[in-house]
Amino acid sequence: MEKIKKMFKSVSSKHGSYSVGLAAIVVAIAIVVNLVAGQLPENIRNIDISDNRLYEITDVSKDMLGKLDKKVKLTVIAELDSVDTRIETFVKKYAALSKKVEVEWTDSVLHPAVLQEYNTEGNVIIVSCEDTGKTSTINFSDIIQYDQYSYYTTGQVSESAFDGEGQLTSAINYVTSEETKKIYRTAGHGEGTFSSSVSDLLTKNNLETEEINLSMNPEIPGDCDLLFLYGPTSDLTDDEKTIISNYLSDGGKVYLILGDTTAETPNLDAVMADYGLKKLDGYIADTQRCYQGNYYAIFPQLSISGGLADGISNEMVLLLNSQGLEQTETDSETIVTTPFMKTSTDGYLVTEENQAQGQYIVGAVATNTVNTDGDEDTETETLEARLTVLASGSLIDSNITDQLTTLDNLTLFVNSVTENFDDVDNVAIEAKSLGTERNTPLHASAFSLLVIFVIPAAILLIGFVLWWRRRKA
Repeated sequence: MEKIKKMFKSVSSKHGSYSVGLAAIVVAIAIVVNLVAGQLPENIRNIDISDNRLYEITDVSKDMLGKLDKKVKLTVIAELDSVDTRIETFVKKYAALSKKVEVEWTDSVLHPAVLQEYNTEGNVIIVSCEDTGKTSTINFSDIIQYDQYSYYTTGQVSESAFDGEGQLTSAINYVTSEETKKIYRTAGHGEGTFSSSVSDLLTKNNLETEEINLSMNPEIPGDCDLLFLYGPTSDLTDDEKTIISNYLSDGGKVYLILGDTTAETPNLDAVMADYGLKKLDGYIADTQRCYQGNYYAIFPQLSISGGLADGISNEMVLLLNSQGLEQTETDSETIVTTPFMKTSTDGYLVTEENQAQGQYIVGAVATNTVNTDGDEDTETETLEARLTVLASGSLIDSNITDQLTTLDNLTLFVNSVTENFDDVDNVAIEAKSLGTERNTPLHASAFSLLVIFVIPAAILLIGFVLWWRRRKA
């Protein structure tokens, strides 16, 4: 017994007891910290260290979730043990941003009846709002998207994009909105069609599109919220011009993207002239704001504010082979024409015969205050007619938008569309690429040589000197 007492009184035993006690305290602190951290909200507990910032949520979604006045339920139906951890993490992090959003996880293997109840095969998120009675279904394949074309080159289907935020924000916006806006896109004049990127963004904003041929319709449908003319290469007929002019006179909204054509378009020009805009002959070049020395690939100066500026990060949009516009006088004092894209003062209007320097408009909005005639049952109503004109369809050309994803082309375009509606904000969010980002420099700089060779060599040399001195001591 005395030997045991002496053992604990020794210096080594005291140091050992101190170490054990200190280790116990550290373990206890670690347990408490983990318990406290486990109670923190998902958006605080999980730090996004993923490639391409997959779990980063934009201010657009945060603002929408902050303004939610209706409860939304996210019902995840899948074999829960096999749910992709990226989807699981993102849903938890996203839902933690609003007390109005509830998440219910249902295992389709343990509860197979749920598949019949929701008429689904599983691997989906059902977004529903009891107040509006609307639901939206998000498939996991809509969140983690695949490049099907890679199969033909590599023999494998590779992941291409993660669209968790875009899909959830769009679905919640849809189920909580009372109504959907309708866009009619004209046909019969060589118009273009929207790329899949543009169509997806419009759909995410609950904007339905439908084609209309004005030669076959005596008037524009009553549910038309925006009439869209996408790059017509031939002119309107006299009747079509009258239909559009009357539509604007009644407070309608028209969006025109000029087509690349040398044909005369007097009727289309007349619609623009009524709102203080004139199309110029030739193409626009800019020697000051151009892409890699190509004077016809220009970065216009933006004059944007309010909803038109929402989500614009770097104010860089690219136009290729754009036509030009100039502002003209109108007969109406209520028409206000506001350019939102211009060249620099080193812009040029180039034709086969001439090059005229100046600052040219490549995007503008014209508005007109219209008073509708009331009758015995209705009062006179004041409306705002709106004509938006873009001088080039390259703003939404997939060859530009899909390759140069850091540009604000699509954001500015969707903003300019949603600005036509008082109760619609641009909540469309593009998917995040899952492609591998490489950080390999093409040429070794002086800093690279310093980090890779000089510093490691210096550390090895210092270590060797210290070792040699200690060895001699």
